[in-house]
Amino acid sequence: MPKIMPPIGFGLWKIPREDTAATVVEAIRAGYRHFDSAADYGNEIETGQGIAQAISEGLVTRDELWITSKLWNTFHAPEHVEEACRKSLSDLGVEQLDLYLIHFPIALEYVPIATRYPPEWVHDPAANTGMKLAKVPLHATWAAMEALVDKGLVKQIGVCNYNTGLIHDLMSYARIAPAMLQVESHPFLTQEKLIRCAGAYGIPITAFSPLGAQSYFELDMAKKEESVLGSAPVMVAAQAHGKTAAQVVLRWGVQRGTAVIPKTTKPERMRENLGIDDFELSQVEMAAISALNQDRRFNDPGLFAEAAFGTFHPIYD
Repeated sequence: MPKIMPPIGFGLWKIPREDTAATVVEAIRAGYRHFDSAADYGNEIETGQGIAQAISEGLVTRDELWITSKLWNTFHAPEHVEEACRKSLSDLGVEQLDLYLIHFPIALEYVPIATRYPPEWVHDPAANTGMKLAKVPLHATWAAMEALVDKGLVKQIGVCNYNTGLIHDLMSYARIAPAMLQVESHPFLTQEKLIRCAGAYGIPITAFSPLGAQSYFELDMAKKEESVLGSAPVMVAAQAHGKTAAQVVLRWGVQRGTAVIPKTTKPERMRENLGIDDFELSQVEMAAISALNQDRRFNDPGLFAEAAFGTFHPIYD
C-alpha cells in the first residue's frame, strides 16, 4: 500500500543549524512524521542527524517518516539534477526521498557544490553579481526529475511556486505527473483558482507559510498588523471551539484540502500545531475565514529578489 503524506508537516525553513537536530528529534517526539526540507535551507545535514538520532532511540522508523526535499535553482540543468538530489540524500542520511520538488521555476547558473553550498541566489557574492539566469527550459529539468524516479532515488516528484500557466504547460509534457504542488497559501492568499486548477489535474496542494505573516516578521517582509491571527473571523472561531488562533488557521487549511507545514522550535507550539483533529469549522466559519483573502503574497521573488539581490525577476503577475 502506497505511503500517504501526513496532512500536517514540519517545516524546516529558517531553523538555525545549531538547533535543527534537536528540533527534529523533539518534533518526532511530539508526533510529526512529515518533514519538509530543502537544499536551500542549509540545514539538511543537521536534519539528517536528528532523524538518525530519533531512529536510533526507537522513536520512529524510516518507513514511518515522510521526507520531502527540493531541487535548488542552480541545479536545473539536466546534468546537475541527480547530483543535487544525491547531495540531499547524503546530507539527510536516507537512501530515498518520499518527495522531491522543483523549488522555484527559476533556472540560475550552476554553482559547483565544492564552490559553495547551498548556492543561494547570488552567483558570486564576493563580486556582488546578483542573480545570473541560465537558459534551461523547465521541461528539461522535469525530464531529469522523472529520471530520479526511474532510478529509485525518489518515490515522487512535484513542483513549488508554479502558477496556473506553468501547471497547464507541465501537464502537456509530463511523462510522470507531478504528485504535489507546494505554494504559499493562507487566509490572506487563498489561491482558489490555482488550487482548483491543480485539483482538475489531480495534483494535491501543500500550503507553505500556512500562518501567513508569522513566517516573515523576522525577515522584515511583513508587518505585525498583517497577522491573520488577530482577524475577527479567526478570533471568533477560536473562542467558539476553545482553540488558539493558530490552530483555527491550520484547521482551515487542512479542512479545505491542503496539507500544511508550520514551523516552530518550541515544543509547546509543536504540540499545539498538531492538535487540530478534534474539531471542525462550520461552513460559515470556513467562508468567513476565506473571505479574508487579500491576495497578499509574502514570499514573492518579484519583490525580494530585487531588494536583496539587485535582480528584478517576477514569477507572478
